[in-house]
Amino acid sequence: MTAVPPRVERFVDLSADELRARLPEALSLYVMAMRYPVGTAEQRAPMWLAHMLRAEWRCVAAFDTDDQMVGIAYGYRGAAGQWWHEQVRRGIIEQSGQDLANQWLDDYFELTEVHVRPNNQGRGTGEQLLRRLLSGVSSSKVLLSTPEGPSRAWRLYYRVGFVDVLRHYRFTGDPRPFGVLGRMLPM
Repeated sequence: MTAVPPRVERFVDLSADELRARLPEALSLYVMAMRYPVGTAEQRAPMWLAHMLRAEWRCVAAFDTDDQMVGIAYGYRGAAGQWWHEQVRRGIIEQSGQDLANQWLDDYFELTEVHVRPNNQGRGTGEQLLRRLLSGVSSSKVLLSTPEGPSRAWRLYYRVGFVDVLRHYRFTGDPRPFGVLGRMLPM
């Protein structure tokens, strides 16, 4: 018999200091949800810490009845000069042209991370994280990237109104193809 995971007890907007205090737990969840090798957490920690310094950074986490993190989402205002922005700009221009790149990459919120512990997926936690994180964002659009292939994440994003912006794109340093999705805000 499969054990039922504890239910989500609460959603919390985390400050940068609060996320820093729980960063090992958050990165462990990220590695588990993405099925990355264990050493990935140490590689990503400096990046997550740097992201916390970006304009309009915000973070939401979900906790179970034992105060364990079961989900996390964060993002910030995207801008020219940021690595992801420049990668996506290049990909959109190559596939669809400058006009589409300008349309999407002006005034957007980069939804950088959304992860739910695997045994808690499929229960609406990801959607609640997404909606809470994007509520009140001042940007007119939101963009994200996710590995290509059928997944719960793709189904969630399409269900809440995201559309394809760039497909089968390979970011520098990652051999997997990614899709970039976007939607207008507010949700």
